[in-house]
Amino acid sequence: MAQDADKTDIEATFKAWENVAELAETAIDRNIASNERLERLRAEVAVYRSDFSAASQVNAERIATLRKQIEALGPVPENSEESIEIRARRTELDAQLERLLEPVRVAEEAFRRADGLVREIDAIIRDRQARRLLSLGPSPLNPANWPVAADEFFNILKPGSDEVAAFRDPDLRKAFQEKLPLILLLIGIALALIIRGRTWAGIWLNYLREWGGRGTGVWGFLVSLLRIFLPLTGFFILTYAIRMTGMIGETMDLFLKFLPFFAFVLLWFRWLAERLFSRFDDIALIQLPPEKRRAQRLYVLLLSVFFVSTGVIELLLETGVSGPATEAVLSFPFIVLIALVLGGMGRILRGYVVSTEQAGEETPRGGGLARVLRGFGTAMMVVSVVSPIMAAIGYGEAGSALLFPTVISVLILSFMLTLQRFFADVYCLITKQGPEAREALIPVITGFVLVLLSMPLLALAWGARVADLTELWANFSRGFEIGDTRISPGDFVTFAVIFVVGYSITRLVQSTIRVNVLPKTKMDIGGQNAIVSGLGYIGIFLAALLAVTGAGLDLSSLAIVAGALSVGIGFGLQTIVSNFVSGIILLIERPISEGDWIEVGGQMGYVRDISVRATRIETFDRTDVIVPNADLVSGTVTNYTRGNKVGRLIVSVGVAYGTDTRRVEAILKEIANAQPMVLSKPEPMILFNNFGADSLEFEIRMILRDVNWIMAVKNDINHEIAERFAKEDIEVPFAQRDIWLRNPEALKDAKS
Repeated sequence: MAQDADKTDIEATFKAWENVAELAETAIDRNIASNERLERLRAEVAVYRSDFSAASQVNAERIATLRKQIEALGPVPENSEESIEIRARRTELDAQLERLLEPVRVAEEAFRRADGLVREIDAIIRDRQARRLLSLGPSPLNPANWPVAADEFFNILKPGSDEVAAFRDPDLRKAFQEKLPLILLLIGIALALIIRGRTWAGIWLNYLREWGGRGTGVWGFLVSLLRIFLPLTGFFILTYAIRMTGMIGETMDLFLKFLPFFAFVLLWFRWLAERLFSRFDDIALIQLPPEKRRAQRLYVLLLSVFFVSTGVIELLLETGVSGPATEAVLSFPFIVLIALVLGGMGRILRGYVVSTEQAGEETPRGGGLARVLRGFGTAMMVVSVVSPIMAAIGYGEAGSALLFPTVISVLILSFMLTLQRFFADVYCLITKQGPEAREALIPVITGFVLVLLSMPLLALAWGARVADLTELWANFSRGFEIGDTRISPGDFVTFAVIFVVGYSITRLVQSTIRVNVLPKTKMDIGGQNAIVSGLGYIGIFLAALLAVTGAGLDLSSLAIVAGALSVGIGFGLQTIVSNFVSGIILLIERPISEGDWIEVGGQMGYVRDISVRATRIETFDRTDVIVPNADLVSGTVTNYTRGNKVGRLIVSVGVAYGTDTRRVEAILKEIANAQPMVLSKPEPMILFNNFGADSLEFEIRMILRDVNWIMAVKNDINHEIAERFAKEDIEVPFAQRDIWLRNPEALKDAKS
């Protein structure tokens, strides 16, 4: 019974779909339906398309299982010699697969049909939009259009019959008189909020600035929003009070419906101007000189007035009967005024520069923002010239489609800039850092995310339909196909979640073993680091493997491509692979460990870090040398502290000829034995090494407890030798040369 009911529902759904599809195809073929009608049809078709897309994935797991079962039976023998049981099982599985594939194929066919209809409707609407933008209308500069526009505009402004009847109706006047005290009270409250609301919010904002302290930017931003909401509340109350009179007609009612919106636009423009070009340097987001900030605030105020005036004109034109000439003539002055204001703002932004904080600073802070603002300034100046010219010629739609989206785009991006500063201040408040933290990574990423979120709004501002955005989202949600595998955003999310969880568990296990387990063992630090690093590699590999499996990604179809790429990658990355393998060998064999004193390739220092690709050595000059792991494995490495820290020190010294050598030997032995870092077993050795050109050469050879102290011990021993030799009157000679003249009489004759 349940199956019969489901079958009945499916048949009813497909019958309804056929009706909608036929209506859509008829509308497309005739191409006479309005855009609103086409949009409604498109929405219905898109709903069915989503249902068919979901239906095409029904029983996907079961279908995949059946196909694997059929593959497990092997191919059909060419000579048809197959056992009866295998043949019967194959026939049964084929029949089950066909029953499951039948509704999937029907759904896929319906999905293709719906998708094609959606694309055709979108093409028709876009073609109409393009033709409307490129259509040549009446020129507002033609004097012949002015009288017609004036007559139609004054006819629109004349009060309608319903407004006149409202003032003449005695019952309405009596009801108005009864409500008059309440109406006056509401109007008084509304005017107080409209006139004084911004001032009250400004007083609170100044108090916060003077109070200062951490989080001032956050609380100042929130309080500044009252400059919008307090007057806006007043406009809502004023609208309600006027409607309470009961003496308004349809035209006035329509205007009151949009009055709060127009007020919000005016207040929002001004609020943005105060955040971007504030008179206070610590609040202003764009650090222009004070006089230019003042000019920008004035420009934004004028822009808001002209912008709202354009909306009022369009609203009035919709309430009456007007032709294209009237619309062109009435809108052209405001297009020119908005273009002039936009050009002035662009001229100021185009000259925006960032002063360097320090002399010689190549990339001053805010340089990227300065380049963006200069680019916007140039674009605003170009638009301010092109738009009025196009409107004057008669391409009013194209001129408006260029000018007003530019203004809206500037507003959207300005609002995103203010939000980025707000979130940066929130980050500073949470981390308890100063304003310098605004340039940290998290605020920068937040700004990037805000820009991405603004993309749909910018697309709508420039003429994109909501349906275009939903279509992009639908295509993104369906994912894309690679071979026989469809990868959807859900698969990516599942992969990311599983991998992040696995990675976090791996780091937690590493931290626990490093802190709580390994210190209690007798293993050296190198072995401990090797175990921790090995666990990290294994954990990340398992996390990636589980993420791929959990997301249901079948990568077998990529095996051939991966095999081909691996050859090229192998040649290009063979050095990196060699270093990686060498790093694994270093961690397993541990010929060197962190803290060892080594010498490799002429570089000597302490091993500070062994990573997968390279090893970091800190030299005695406090510089870091990055040595590829392959050089450590294949080259010659001298490890002075491997296994133990015992090492030999040789100190050379020379004495003058004629000095008692046995006495020198005894003194040097006393000095060596007196050093606490020198081992007594083996005993220090004093060697009379050589009869040098200038001195009798001795060497002190001793074994130190810790070779890391070799330079300090050598320094102390040299000081002791100098002091003892001076006390014992033992001379340490310096190089001397005797000059013999072979025939001095020749020099004597030449002199005479």
